[in-house]
Amino acid sequence: MSKPTRRAYRWPKHLKGQQSLWYGCDYNPDQWPEDVWDEDIRLMTKAGVNVVALAVFSWSRIEPSEGVFDFDWLDRIIDKLGRAGIGVNLASATASPPLWLTQAHPEVLLRDERGDTVWPGARQHWRPTSPIFRSYALKLCRAMAEHYRDNPYLVAWHVGNEYGCHNRFDYSDDAMRAFQRWCRRRYKDIDAVNRAWGTDFWSQRLSDFSQILPPRFIGKGNFQNPGRMLDFERFSSDALKDFYMAERDTLAEITPDIPLTTNFMVSAGGFTLDYDDWGDQVDFVANDHYAMPGRDHLEELAYSSSLVDAIARRRPWWLMEQSTSAVNWRPVNPRKEPGQLERDSLAHLAFGADAICYFQWRQSRAGAEKFHSAMLPHAGEDTAVFRDVCQLGGDLQGLSQAGLAGSTLANAPVALVFDYASQWASSHTASPSDRVGHGQEPPVWYRAFLDNAIRPDVLPVRATWEEYPLVVLPALYLIDADLSKRLHKYVHSGGRLIVTWGSGIADEQDRVWTGGYPGPLRDLLGLSVEEFAPMAPGTPGLLDHLDLTNGVTAHDWADVIGYLDKGTKVLASYRADPWTGMDGMPAMTVHNWGHGKAAYLGCRMDAQGLAKVIPALLEALDVAEMRSAQGDSDLLRVERVSQDDRTRFVFLFNRTRHPVQVQLEGQVLVGSLASIDGDGQQASLQVNGALVQRVVGHRH
Repeated sequence: MSKPTRRAYRWPKHLKGQQSLWYGCDYNPDQWPEDVWDEDIRLMTKAGVNVVALAVFSWSRIEPSEGVFDFDWLDRIIDKLGRAGIGVNLASATASPPLWLTQAHPEVLLRDERGDTVWPGARQHWRPTSPIFRSYALKLCRAMAEHYRDNPYLVAWHVGNEYGCHNRFDYSDDAMRAFQRWCRRRYKDIDAVNRAWGTDFWSQRLSDFSQILPPRFIGKGNFQNPGRMLDFERFSSDALKDFYMAERDTLAEITPDIPLTTNFMVSAGGFTLDYDDWGDQVDFVANDHYAMPGRDHLEELAYSSSLVDAIARRRPWWLMEQSTSAVNWRPVNPRKEPGQLERDSLAHLAFGADAICYFQWRQSRAGAEKFHSAMLPHAGEDTAVFRDVCQLGGDLQGLSQAGLAGSTLANAPVALVFDYASQWASSHTASPSDRVGHGQEPPVWYRAFLDNAIRPDVLPVRATWEEYPLVVLPALYLIDADLSKRLHKYVHSGGRLIVTWGSGIADEQDRVWTGGYPGPLRDLLGLSVEEFAPMAPGTPGLLDHLDLTNGVTAHDWADVIGYLDKGTKVLASYRADPWTGMDGMPAMTVHNWGHGKAAYLGCRMDAQGLAKVIPALLEALDVAEMRSAQGDSDLLRVERVSQDDRTRFVFLFNRTRHPVQVQLEGQVLVGSLASIDGDGQQASLQVNGALVQRVVGHRH
């Protein structure tokens, strides 16, 4: 299949024309009487808000009955906002259909894997493949674009909302027919499908595309065909993308000068859609991110934002949603700690965001999200949250004046590779262990590198990672022939590579590479894995861990390495009882290939274990200087660089639960929970503290 062309990058223009950071929120004035609107705008102005997303869930207000449109209320609020200098990121309003539509056309409603209808009552209960729903949605898009085509306050189109959050999978007949067409385009003939899915197993051979079904319910305890499951994941991402593109193109035809995007949901645990693929189809990348409360809060946020920046290919991106404090959808919803509201926003900013927004402006009184925090909480203006919102607004204005907008994230020394398809495939059942999958591993490696004072960049597998001195493949389950060639060429040219357990098990269709794992990388790594030794904590008589000769412990998974090339050096082995068959088995290796080196870690470790073995891996790969060059592991250090490469913006974040001293490098622009020492050469960062400095001149 041919690679799609990436859309030209276009960033929304400010109403006042200057290049500055965007600051704002989702705004839902239709939830409130009009006498509240002027007060909202007064407080937005006080907070420094300069953009709002409007009408995300307003279809039923805009089109109260079929073909009858009411724009009066929306016109009034857009005019009020625009006159106050607040731009509008206008939604296509298609995220949730009105009840009159689903009542007249229940055939647009989702079906789950058992064939049950997903009824109205929440949101996103529509089928991405329904021709009827598409027709109604595009009529709305056309009406919105025609009405607002000349509105001076429209700065961007917010197409849809969080596609796939609730309608990622649909098992209806519409979806079945669309899946059949998708397979025909991908494979051309049915025999190619049979080869890809291995349908001779369990007599699943297909003789016609009409026999292809979505992976509907097949009985409790049964196992789906893995090839079909993987392709259905791909199809589902493509089906939603196709719907988004239809909305986008309808809007763009009428308003060609207005940039368009939609909000992704990239997080360390979010694998809903192939967002790197979707990144080709937006004018600028936007993301919704809700931080993980607890110990990994900052590290997960940094990991996710690094991946978003890579999806955006180092162009400024938009943080469309986050929370000022608690959310409403976890079993327990803790509030943010003092300092985290500003610290989190500065961290997104550090990783390339040029727009910082929240859901939402005014906290709702009713509905499913009434306990979701907002910029203006239930308790009102005289609150810590609103004071922090205003403080952040002022700091963003200062950073804009200092020239931060338009600068880009500086490259890290390490590329940590992530792949959506590998996560999907490694999450299916009937695997060596349901406890592990590709998606869990990059965040663990990310934290372990930070614990060694090295910040990695998280890159999608399609991105250009060959320019990095060190590349890490954490449990990259799917490796096809093209990726194998890239990796061989990278190492042969002098690159350093770390490959872990769970990598290169199968090709792009989830067909296992034969001859030993990790398939096409065996020669590069100088070894062959015969089988896996998954571990089962809590099961008497079975392995629950393995100790290594370097003092760390493996859990969940280990490889049985049956062959080593004579040039492969063993860095660590297992110490285990003889009955396990693992005593003395290689666990960590390194192998020369061309002008480079490739290391292999054949077992799973937690972040603390990985942090201990990373120095030995770097030493074996001849890149040990990375650690000493980076600084203090108590700090997360991130740099953005101006377009002329003459100005650096250095962001420092306290990763610990105690104050941390930092050496100042330039002009302090923002200090949140930070105090400058008496001599002006050092600062103290409190817990959740953050510091932003401007350093003029090239870095040596």
